[in-house]
Amino acid sequence: MALSPLQPVENRSKEAGFSPKPYLTYRLNDQKGTIDGLIDGDEALRQFIKKALYTSRSRYLIYDDQYGSELEDLIGAGGSKELFNEEIPRLIQEALIYDDRIADVRDFSISHEGHRLHVEFKVIKTDGSTLAEEVDI
Repeated sequence: MALSPLQPVENRSKEAGFSPKPYLTYRLNDQKGTIDGLIDGDEALRQFIKKALYTSRSRYLIYDDQYGSELEDLIGAGGSKELFNEEIPRLIQEALIYDDRIADVRDFSISHEGHRLHVEFKVIKTDGSTLAEEVDI
């Protein structure tokens, strides 16, 4: 049946469902220093998380002021374990939350291993699913 202005409103319209757009991106191979095809979904999101956390904010002109983290500034300044335990979750949240695939970052666990920090956290995606992530800083 064709759409007609003579039909009731409920018959003249359709509700469009939400369909997430793909986030195709290049797969970066850290060991070889090459690009190995394309990735999407959770693999692309995990790559974004690591790349955003390991990139210093406002250092590279190719990225806008939202991209990257300020973790290097915190660690370079020194400080106590208590300071790191308070500031690292905030800095990680600020680095990741602007991405429209991420709804929340929480449940942080920070362990100090010599001069390195091991951070585990959960990323809550906008579709409601969760990714468990960990990084060494």
